Amino acid sequence: QVRLVESGGGLVQAGGSLRLSCAASGSIFSINTMGWYRQAPGKQRELVARIISGDRTNYADSVKGRFTISRDNAKNTVYLQMNSLKPEDTARYYCFVTNSEWYWGQGTQVTVSS
Repeated sequence: QVRLVESGGGLVQAGGSLRLSCAASGSIFSINTMGWYRQAPGKQRELVARIISGDRTNYADSVKGRFTISRDNAKNTVYLQMNSLKPEDTARYYCFVTNSEWYWGQGTQVTVSS
């Protein structure tokens, strides 16, 4: 059974920073992609950032230049460094991992106050 455990969410003022972590454990092998989606109330879930094997990265246009995704393959952990946070970044952030299947975390809340 695969388990993803997220941490690092919270409340921060606009302009502040947070770092999210997501550790995958269990019977998971040959991870390809790790990343983060987010979902704000009343909105669709959107891809924030992903990092593909070989360390290729993709970002949503809205976070480019502010967020940085990285991974530690030895720890099966993905990180999301979020700087210059804006109120519109407020959402629940969900970690995901893929090999031949998709796995999801439970989500961590990020709230940015103006």
